[in-house]
Amino acid sequence: MSSRIRSLGHVWLSLAAPLLVLLGLVALFLRQGQDRLQALPAIVVGITLVTSALVGRRRRRQRLLIALRSTRAERPSQERD
Repeated sequence: MSSRIRSLGHVWLSLAAPLLVLLGLVALFLRQGQDRLQALPAIVVGITLVTSALVGRRRRRQRLLIALRSTRAERPSQERD
């Protein structure tokens, strides 16, 4: 039960930044004049969080690929049956 609640929490956290951008865009379109500027921080923060997650994921995958290649190169070649 605990793992189910935990995984549901992860789903909401993964959707938080895109939903923040969506909320900011809706607020931007619904407001007029100077009030539109109040929606910009939500949009900027949401886009920054999404970009940060993408960059972090790409770096982790790159490090994993390098680690896999280095361990594969260190092992002696084995003949396959």
